[in-house]
Amino acid sequence: MNVKKDLAEVAALIGEPTRVMMLWSLLGGQARPASELAFYANVSAQNASAHLARLVESGMLAVEARGRHRYYRLSGADVAHAIEALAALAPSAKEVAGLPPRQAPDLKYARTCYDHLAGRVAVEVCAALKDKGYLAPVGDDFEITGKGEKLFRDLGIEIDKLRRQRRAFARQCQDWSERRPHIAGALGAAMLERMFQRGWIAQVRSSRIVRITAKGREDVYKLLKLTL
Repeated sequence: MNVKKDLAEVAALIGEPTRVMMLWSLLGGQARPASELAFYANVSAQNASAHLARLVESGMLAVEARGRHRYYRLSGADVAHAIEALAALAPSAKEVAGLPPRQAPDLKYARTCYDHLAGRVAVEVCAALKDKGYLAPVGDDFEITGKGEKLFRDLGIEIDKLRRQRRAFARQCQDWSERRPHIAGALGAAMLERMFQRGWIAQVRSSRIVRITAKGREDVYKLLKLTL
């Protein structure tokens, strides 16, 4: 790997303001048409097309045709993880992290980050799982303990199946708004899916923001003695 050349190219791709806005708007994991991404970035359709072509060529974005339109999405969880990690270094992230809970924006409280849950709720759930001995930090990742295996199995999450996926199993992802880790990787994605299926959370339409339902608050308290 040519560190000087390769990292400089990646930094230049992500660091351009128009492309930053496009990548940021795709962190929820959904695919968006070029016209919508142009709107978010406040550029013309022609300008947006040129930027999107570069991001696709670099492998950061994937594109698919749906009728006459082309839809763009992040190419994978690693791209989302890199953007969130960079966001955690931003000076404004420190300001957001220091806001009192009642003054914090909804995005800080609970949001999707590509295919897993992020924000204060995700951080508190992660901390509760660690404190109660269901998860153990191992390097940059988490490992599930014996009692954790039973907990996740009872939730309908097939741990052995997740371990066979060609991705990080349970990654410690530094939350940019909380500055503490939440759970990413295959386990984080499975947890988010189960939370939606059980009606614990609901997506706020056309955004990354997630709201916690009354059922979610009740069930999470029963499971982890955690008050959201």
